Amino acid sequence: MSALPARASAFLDRLGRATLGAVSEIGFAAVLLAESLMWAVVGRRRRQPVRLGLIFAEAMEVGVKAVPIVTIMALTIGLMLAIQSIYALKTFGAESRVVFGVALSVVREFAPLITGILVAGRSGSAFAARLGTMRINQEIDALTVMGINPVRFLVAPALFGTLLMVPALTVWADLVALFGAGLYITLELGMDMAAYADQVIEVLAVNDIAHGLGKSALFAVLIALIGVVNGALVSGGAEGVGRMTTRSVVHAITAIVITDMVFAFVLTR
Repeated sequence: MSALPARASAFLDRLGRATLGAVSEIGFAAVLLAESLMWAVVGRRRRQPVRLGLIFAEAMEVGVKAVPIVTIMALTIGLMLAIQSIYALKTFGAESRVVFGVALSVVREFAPLITGILVAGRSGSAFAARLGTMRINQEIDALTVMGINPVRFLVAPALFGTLLMVPALTVWADLVALFGAGLYITLELGMDMAAYADQVIEVLAVNDIAHGLGKSALFAVLIALIGVVNGALVSGGAEGVGRMTTRSVVHAITAIVITDMVFAFVLTR
């Protein structure tokens, strides 16, 4: 009879420790976000600005170098949505309404979601690996000794570069996915591409585009902060870097999907 309480106690202990760890990491991320914003506002006044060169370097790495893979994925998603939507709507003889569903799905959901997941896997892991390696090599401590604030020098450029480029990549993914869907729709339904474009413009409103861009900006903040937090918590040498890099990708994608669900629920009430 004593084994059951012991197991329950051990389970509650593990649950409590995991909860405290999660709350601690969320608090750490909030502090990093606040400090990054603070350095962006008062850094120049203190003669320690967040350097634009570092932000543009991060933007190049996060955004420009991700354009090929985002293009391929967005084109594939657009074609897939068109194929599946026409197949489903043919059952009801409503395939002429396919543009309505495809346009809203791409702009409000699929383009920001796929872009966020790709950037999380590509750049979020890079943030974690870079900061983790610097932590193990004591380079972050060296920056502090030199009088360089690590948040201003390492975290803020990654955050602002990601925040700049993820919405931009989302806009590109919107265009590519809608173009890919249009190719299939025009061929399958015998529609002119100009007529397809007119229907897309008619269907989409500014709120739809703002919905997708707002989510992409939130995803960018999550990707950068989760990558940085996991990198800062690395311990145990090279094995620890690999473990926390994988953890950052899993956490970022999970956070993106959950946030997307909450965002969609709240804004469609």
